[in-house]
Amino acid sequence: MRSLRLFSASLIAISCVGVAAAQTIQINQQNKTIAISTTDEATATADIAAVTIGFELYDSNSDSAYATAGKLSKAIMEALHKAGIEDKSIESDKQGLSRNMNFSERNDVVEWAKREFHFEQSWEVTTTAQNVSAVIHAAIAAGANVSGEITWRISDRKALQAKAAANALLKARAMASQMADGLRVKLGGLIYASNVSPVARTFVGTSAETVEVTTGAPPPPPPTPLEIRPQTIREEAPVYAVFSIE
Repeated sequence: MRSLRLFSASLIAISCVGVAAAQTIQINQQNKTIAISTTDEATATADIAAVTIGFELYDSNSDSAYATAGKLSKAIMEALHKAGIEDKSIESDKQGLSRNMNFSERNDVVEWAKREFHFEQSWEVTTTAQNVSAVIHAAIAAGANVSGEITWRISDRKALQAKAAANALLKARAMASQMADGLRVKLGGLIYASNVSPVARTFVGTSAETVEVTTGAPPPPPPTPLEIRPQTIREEAPVYAVFSIE
């Protein structure tokens, strides 16, 4: 009769795997254990934003392009400081002066001559989710005409990972309890638990909110700051748990 119960439980396990391929259930008859491999997740609203702030300009002369860029770069830095951004939260991304090679026969020669040289500079600015709109607003008002791409982050990622792992363990126990009921045995305590994968996976929305102005001259400031909402950060954690049965 005992063997029949175990055989029936094995059929239940195979059925569960067919329904949810992400969940693997094993029955160990010799050691009288139920081993479950599953995953679960935890979510939190991003509280940190890494914002791209930058500008580009064109000029007929390399020296004047560089001089104008220097003034604009300084003005943007001053605007960021006034917006509450410290130097330690500003990292240079790219900068460079180059000859504009995007010329074709369809372009007006005179107009192209005014845009013969191209200068670009950008920074990654880290701020709170609440302050991101004000930072973009201040930077664009100062002439940052290629700005606004955001990478959302969370300050306490380890806590989110731990929460995801705890959720996965609770899910494993619930599944093991269902299996024990199928076996008509009592589920015992947790014998062993570990991550199936050594690194938990983080899923962050790939679409970035971008505000980009591509005119050569510094644009006028927007009438009001942008309405920006932080993304939800999702952390997924696997767990492999072994429970005793009585």
